[in-house]
Amino acid sequence: MKLCIPTKDDRGPEAQPFGHFGSAPFFTLVDTDTGEIEVVANSNPHHRHGTCHPMRQLRDRGLDAVVCRGLGRRALAVLEGAGVDVMVASEGNVTDILVAVQEGALQPLTADEACRGHGHGHGHGHGDRYERRHRHRHGREGDRSP
Repeated sequence: MKLCIPTKDDRGPEAQPFGHFGSAPFFTLVDTDTGEIEVVANSNPHHRHGTCHPMRQLRDRGLDAVVCRGLGRRALAVLEGAGVDVMVASEGNVTDILVAVQEGALQPLTADEACRGHGHGHGHGHGDRYERRHRHRHGREGDRSP
């Protein structure tokens, strides 16, 4: 299985996951069959919300799944439309996430859990730098209504 884990850094198995797929500085790609790890710098980590298109950069990588802490509904739809599963990342580094994947411990990300933009009001762990750039202005904590 070929996985993509959006990460804060380029340390391979020791890399820390980043909170949001499209804004991640790096994508750590892991082939669970061969153990091969490749780190790819995100070509557009600093973008206006809703304008990132990381799959343009990743589409020819033969991904089976993305394991992340958060992404938008549009990104989820694009990934699912391309046959790429999306799972919610566990705590820890890339190695810890790989163990969780192998144990079948990760859950699929649902459309209800995906971000609806940065006015939706619930916390979803984008990471420190991302949180400072994007303020959640509307809604109430835990409000997931459309």
